[in-house]
Amino acid sequence: MKRALVTGGSGGIGAAVCRRFAADGLHVFVHANSRLQQAQDLAAEIAAAGGSAQAVAFDVTDRDRTVAVLEELLAGGPIQVVVNNAGIHDDAVMPAMKPEQWSRVIDVSLNGFFNVTQPLLVPMMATRWGRIVNVTSVAALTGNRGQVNYAAAKAGLHGATKSLATELAGRGVTVNAVAPGIIATDMIEGAFPKERIEQLVPMKRAGTAEEVAGLVGFLASDAAGYISGQIISVNGGMI
Repeated sequence: MKRALVTGGSGGIGAAVCRRFAADGLHVFVHANSRLQQAQDLAAEIAAAGGSAQAVAFDVTDRDRTVAVLEELLAGGPIQVVVNNAGIHDDAVMPAMKPEQWSRVIDVSLNGFFNVTQPLLVPMMATRWGRIVNVTSVAALTGNRGQVNYAAAKAGLHGATKSLATELAGRGVTVNAVAPGIIATDMIEGAFPKERIEQLVPMKRAGTAEEVAGLVGFLASDAAGYISGQIISVNGGMI
């Protein structure tokens, strides 16, 4: 049984990805930081439905702690599927943005990607099969007022995705990014009224976490073995 780690697995998109992976027969490590109970509840839900899952907790910005936890997990075998979904936003127009707002958002999305992914690469490469999917944002493609930090962090992941894909292509490991648009999760609740969504999205609705998870599940499958270094947006036709 292949093993998958989903960072931010206790959130809306992350939880949908975890459920999809479990349904596809993977053992899923459901990651959380402050929301361990939600991750544990999701792991229990997956197990009750006949899947295989385990909750894990660490702060992706804490390099030493992240490596320590991953070493414990790797003792049980390689992790061949990694979804870097952990991320935060702390919005402000840049003239009013505090340095800590910039640093924290960059730290979680971009440094967190490195802290989680780098320790897993050599064991993954040794199996000559792996899938890395980075969850970014349409904001990284179009920009968004008040999200210079968030857009920069996610756009940085696009460059990292393409570069890492070239490094791992000969080892049977693919690296792709999924850039969601407006998705109906707790993170955007209240931020996008129905009228605003209809203005922004040609499909006139928010997407669902399950629609994002469907693409992530495909990219993590054998069927996507010749797709790597791609940025694929799930946005209802926004761009």
